[in-house]
Amino acid sequence: MTDAPEAPAWLHRVHELGSSDRLRGAWPSPEPGARESAVLILFGPTDGAMAGLESLDEQGGGVDVVLTQRADAMRTHAGQVSFPGGGVEPDDADAVATALREAHEEIGLSPAGVEVLGALAPVALTVTNFAVTPVLAWWQQPSPVAALDPIEVAHVARVRVSDLVDPANRHTATHPRGFAGPAFTVDGLYVWGFTAFLLDAVLTAAGLTRAWNTDDRRQVPQRFLR
Repeated sequence: MTDAPEAPAWLHRVHELGSSDRLRGAWPSPEPGARESAVLILFGPTDGAMAGLESLDEQGGGVDVVLTQRADAMRTHAGQVSFPGGGVEPDDADAVATALREAHEEIGLSPAGVEVLGALAPVALTVTNFAVTPVLAWWQQPSPVAALDPIEVAHVARVRVSDLVDPANRHTATHPRGFAGPAFTVDGLYVWGFTAFLLDAVLTAAGLTRAWNTDDRRQVPQRFLR
């Protein structure tokens, strides 16, 4: 199996910032007693980069990130885009173990091919009272992934970073309950809420964000308002 290029310098910058509270910004910190969980923010080389047809650069070129779309039948966040992840189990050694286990169970990710850069500062998912630890990683040996449990995951996507930072794919999502935050529309996916916040924070910390029209405010699609 061909090894991927080394993790780009901008990803290491994210790790340095994210291990403190600076990445969280205005997002609330977890409340005492919140249920612990972890998500895997897995960046890796595109197929083109692995084939030597693209180069990794400081603008995010040649890199994608793994996202999943939750099944429509899920009780919470049905149909929404998220990172692989879930709740901490008693046998998990730490947040890294949780994130890797969940990714293996959900999409068949081989942990052996993943270089974990580290756990970032926990953030609050207030709707469900979770304390979520993002685990930042580089996919040094990409392997096939797919939605293994259709009850939980409907779709797995590898979204190019260059598409995420394209201003044409960004706007401010608004919710009737008063929420407003960054959103992405890319590869047929609508990314908003907690996942979009994490993506926006990571891309900003990496120095990849391009100016986009934050005044372009659009209500979250009706299918997510149930």
